[in-house]
Amino acid sequence: MAQLTMIQAITDALKTEMKNDENVLVFGEDVGNNGGVFRATEGLQKEFGEDRVFDTPLAESGIGGLAIGLALQGYRPVPEIQFFGFVFEVMDSISGQMARMRYRSGGSLTSPVTIRSPFGGGVHTPEMHADSLEGLMAAQPGLKVVIPSTPYDAKGLLISSIRDNDPVIFLEHMKLYRSFRQEVPEEEYTIPLGKADVKREGKDLTIIAYGAMVQESIKAAEQLEKENYSVEVVDLRTIQPLDIETIIASVEKTGRAIVVQEAQKQAGIAASVVAEITDRAILSLEAPVLRVTAPDSIFPFSQAEEVWLPNSKDILETAKKVLTF
Repeated sequence: MAQLTMIQAITDALKTEMKNDENVLVFGEDVGNNGGVFRATEGLQKEFGEDRVFDTPLAESGIGGLAIGLALQGYRPVPEIQFFGFVFEVMDSISGQMARMRYRSGGSLTSPVTIRSPFGGGVHTPEMHADSLEGLMAAQPGLKVVIPSTPYDAKGLLISSIRDNDPVIFLEHMKLYRSFRQEVPEEEYTIPLGKADVKREGKDLTIIAYGAMVQESIKAAEQLEKENYSVEVVDLRTIQPLDIETIIASVEKTGRAIVVQEAQKQAGIAASVVAEITDRAILSLEAPVLRVTAPDSIFPFSQAEEVWLPNSKDILETAKKVLTF
């Protein structure tokens, strides 16, 4: 198996599905010859041609409308929104059209669209590039929302997303693109959507996270192990639909939980996860379920983002509150 970064795993997944299905089309701003801002589509236009990998105008609303039309004609569009902070320009296409297509048509039509987009802080991007807006997507019925935390997961989840017959929002945390490598099979494989993954087994506390916060949670868990605490880390991978079964099984085992997200406390999906735990496993809890999040303020300019973003130290501090309750 090859040692790949997440961005390489994403490119590999796109290439795999474009080889498997001639109806898979990739388009967006600068994704063609340039290979995209982060080079996720590098080399694809040269291999598959300008009819299947092509640039669009700088108009997210147009990208969304094009994706809907292509999907209704039997294609599997994989449009890229250059940064997810720009999603507001395409919200009508996503929430008003793609998400409702199956219901509106009585099941006769579908929108097999996979919208890829980078997001997340810690890499000093300009304003409106790093916002965590996944909660907006998760709140819309009819959408699946996927956020990988490792190269291995990114490839398997992206292939599954492209093959899905309903719209998928596939969010890629920019800090994870090239931060580490992992063994990724060269052959195709899939990871089911809606299935969480226990990244680390434990018995004293469950940490539930997604995206870049999975890696921060693992760091905190490793530190807690040195203090004789056994901590389980659950990576949601798909935040809509949630894998309630895996979450509850872990919480019932450990009796304690914290939920971690990069988004502000009022945003993201941490509150929904806490609600599901209290609805279904409150009698198994030995302590309140706490959250680790960013403050309820606008994402700061890059000079201040390291202070603003949650990290392993914040997770460690919150975990100790729950462990010693």
